[in-house]
Formats: sequence, C-alpha cells, structure tokens
Amino acid sequence: MSEGTMQRRAQRVERDQRAKRLSRVLVCAAAVPVMLVAAGCSSDSGSGDSTDKAAKAAASASASPSPTVQAAAYGKLPEPCKAFSKKTLEDIVPKGKSGKEGKSDDISTRGSCSWDSLDNNGVKGSQFRWLNVSMLRFESDVTRGPADKLAEEYFEKQVREAQAVEGAKGVETEPVAGTGDQATAVHYDLKKKEGTFKQQTVVARVENVVVTLDYNGAGLAGDKTPSGSDMLKDAKKAAKEAVDAVSEANGKGDGKAGGSASKTPSTSPSKSASGEASDEPSKDASSSPSKKPASKS
Repeated sequence: MSEGTMQRRAQRVERDQRAKRLSRVLVCAAAVPVMLVAAGCSSDSGSGDSTDKAAKAAASASASPSPTVQAAAYGKLPEPCKAFSKKTLEDIVPKGKSGKEGKSDDISTRGSCSWDSLDNNGVKGSQFRWLNVSMLRFESDVTRGPADKLAEEYFEKQVREAQAVEGAKGVETEPVAGTGDQATAVHYDLKKKEGTFKQQTVVARVENVVVTLDYNGAGLAGDKTPSGSDMLKDAKKAAKEAVDAVSEANGKGDGKAGGSASKTPSTSPSKSASGEASDEPSKDASSSPSKKPASKS
C-alpha cells in the first residue's frame, strides 16, 4: 500500500470520528431543552392540581351552613315567691308567712320558693302544711338539642324521682289536664315520727320550662290526718297557677304552648340551663320536699 493511500485512509477515519463526536454533542444539546420542557410541564401540572384542590376545599367549607337549633320559646321566669295569688296561699298554707326564696345563680334560668304553715289547735293538736315550687328553664343547644326537648327529658326525670321516694306508701301517678304542655301528679303517704304525711308532687312542662310543685301536710300531736284527695286538688290548682305565671312572664297568659320565640336561632351552647348543670336545679332550688317532707312541732 502506497504512502498516499494510507494518508487518505487516516484522514477519512479522523473525519468519521469527528462526525460521530459532533453527532453526540448535538443529540445531548437537543435533549437538554426537551427535558427542561418536560420538567416544566410536570411542575405546572402539579401546582395547578394542588391549587384547584385547595380552592374546591375552601368553596366546600364556605358552602356548608353553620349548625343551628330552634330557639327557646320562653326566655325568662317569674319571681317564684309571686307565682301564687294571695288567696291560693291562704287556702293551702293558711298560717304561712311570706315565702322563702331559694338561692339561684341565675334567676332567669332557675328559681324556687317555699312556704310552711302550722295551724295550732291547742290540746287537739295542729295541722302542718308545706308548699314548695321550683322552676327550671332550658336553652336550646346545638350539641344537646332544642330547649323544649331538653325540658321534656327533665320533666320525665322529675316524675321518675317522685315515684321512687324511699319509704313512700301507696304511690299513685296520674296525668293532669289543662296544665301546660304536659303534667303529671304523683301522690303517696309517708309515715314519720310526727305523723303520716300526705305528699303531692305535680310536675308540669310548658314549652322549655319545667315546674315542680310539692305540697304535703300532716296532723300533728293527735290531730287528724288531712284528706289526700283534697290536698291533691289543691296541688293541681296551685301547679296550674305556677305554670300560668311562667307563661304570663313571657307574654302569654293561658299556660299553654306558644311562647314568644326569639327571632334568631341559637348557634352556640348557652351558659344557662343548656349546660351540664341544667340537668338539675341548684341545691337550694331543687330541694325535693317529696323526699323529705318538712315537719314542725
């Protein structure tokens, strides 16, 4: 092989190698923007999806209405010691003095008042009477429910407790008509060392207020035991009067449902009778005379 032929072959090989290197450079250069474009598209797509999801979540949250519950019909209570007329008090606690109001941390939510009477007949003995009225008003609560339903639950609880008094004899329960939205009377005898007490408990509900009336009496020091049926009539009459007082305090005078409800539904729990303490009145307001009839020698 001549020297010229060898030189041409070497040149051709060198050209081929340069062409290959150039081709590889061009391919890499072309690949870089493609990768950048692909990465850019991927990044834009992810950001868009995330933004859309966040926007949808925010829209969904704003579209969801806040929980509400029907507002309580009655917003206040009457003064418990003024729940009865003078004539009623003269009839059922004839020798009673002014009522003793129980302590309350919120008089618009709970209250009570009691009267006692001792009619002394000298050597023939004496007649004792004791009257107590307690009132508990409930507020609507978004977590616990409407006020009237809470009151209904408490009403049923009060009736059960009146039926389960320790030592009670001849317990009888009967509905009471024409008193609020619902009313029940529980009556029985309770023997004490002073004598046999005739106990009458009337539990009534009007809208979101529960009224519990306790009335008991006994013949002391040898006097005759009072008539249970007569005392029951008096207790029912007094309970209706107390329920009417609640309705009148809220702009209604018939003691029936239909109080003036607030125009704005409640959207948050109340600090009054809607809370945990609302399940029962304060100790002073709820001292149940049916469990321990008062006596006086």
